[in-house]
Amino acid sequence: MEIQLWKEILDPYELAVKELTVKFNHLIQEHRSQGLYSPIEQVHGRVKTISSILDKAQKKNIRIEEIEEKLEDIAGIRIICQFVEDIEKVVEIIRNRTDMVVKSEKDYVTHTKKSGYRSYHMIIYYEVQTLGGGKKIQAEIQIRTLAMNFWSTIEHSLQYKYKGSIPEHIRTRLTNASDAILLLDNEMSSVRGEIMDAQNSFQIQANLVSDILNNIQNLYRLANKREIIRIQDEFYRIYKTNDIEQLRRFHRQLDVIAEGYRAQSNEHRYEENL
Repeated sequence: MEIQLWKEILDPYELAVKELTVKFNHLIQEHRSQGLYSPIEQVHGRVKTISSILDKAQKKNIRIEEIEEKLEDIAGIRIICQFVEDIEKVVEIIRNRTDMVVKSEKDYVTHTKKSGYRSYHMIIYYEVQTLGGGKKIQAEIQIRTLAMNFWSTIEHSLQYKYKGSIPEHIRTRLTNASDAILLLDNEMSSVRGEIMDAQNSFQIQANLVSDILNNIQNLYRLANKREIIRIQDEFYRIYKTNDIEQLRRFHRQLDVIAEGYRAQSNEHRYEENL
């Protein structure tokens, strides 16, 4: 197949990976902007290289003209979670979306592979819009924890180095490492509530501080410099206390002050127009 034809084939997959990555990252931002815990921690995407496609097609005896139909992972999205419990939540989010259709699922979290590999795989249909119109393609979504991803990345590198024939002594160590990863995920789940509380508190504080600073910035156009300095000093004093409730009260008070100045400004403009 000519190089140009490969480019035409893979371009829609590149577009799909970009769009899906943006959509899942937006989900993270939506959760956090609303002060909610996001079950998605990180998102990565890739399109298989031509050499990887050819290698896999050869191993599976797939003809070149059947590649798009029979290779389900030309486009790949990897979703990383903090906790095992988050994986099922992400799976449900994907199942309920209307812009992608689930073709199949494989649960390697509950049913660990013999090698020690753990992850949740979903094959979806996703439509992209190109110059030639709509094109429905297949994409693989892998959902795993940070710990699972660490193990998988190392195992993948070793598979590449040893061309699929990892020495037995290294395979034994990988299996032991996989057992340790399972214990780590279980330990993290046992303190999940504490970790989530800490992260939510941090996100709430970050959102409050951002809103307060935006309000103060807007007041520069409305209030006198002495008043702005007083407000800033009060903000820094409260911020140093690390007390979210005090920040909330200050935020509400600042909203009232800002609204008062906006009302005065509107009234002044109205009088000027008379």
